[in-house]
Amino acid sequence: MRKILLLFVAIILISCGEETIPKPKAYLSLEYPEQEYHILGIQRPYTFEVADNTAIKELPKNWLNVQYPELKASVDITYRPVNNNLRELLIEAEKLVLEHTVKADHISWIDFTNDTHKVYGKMCEIAGNAASQVQFHATDSTKHFIKGSLFFYVKPNYDSIYPAVEYVKKDMIRMMETLQWNN
Repeated sequence: MRKILLLFVAIILISCGEETIPKPKAYLSLEYPEQEYHILGIQRPYTFEVADNTAIKELPKNWLNVQYPELKASVDITYRPVNNNLRELLIEAEKLVLEHTVKADHISWIDFTNDTHKVYGKMCEIAGNAASQVQFHATDSTKHFIKGSLFFYVKPNYDSIYPAVEYVKKDMIRMMETLQWNN
């Protein structure tokens, strides 16, 4: 009994030392390069600036993918000519955004207008584990309609991809700001 008591006292004395301090939470530290841009260098009914660190994949029907290989993401650009169907194109674009409401925590819209280049549209940010976190559409109201959607080639976990979403969203804003129609 005395040995057990002596062992117990020894353990208490040995364990008494420095105070245990909880470790601080770790935060993901991601650094993205400063973006530089150039004009889209392919023939399309539209043009805009794209980031230098992207790859452009041309698709039929004047569509294209602006790929971010390092982020495993792309902005998918679809183009449709306006033939007295602008209302249908706008409804379709907004319907595609609203399909994400099942997984979205919040959806916010920002209107965009550039009277000089006749570019009118909206950008939508979808917070949550949706398949696409940022989308935009733009038109000149008479001939052209374009839609852009951000996709990541991973299962959407909004908390994890949020820094990359913000990074690409700046590029998508730049696309809208520099969008011009080639008539």
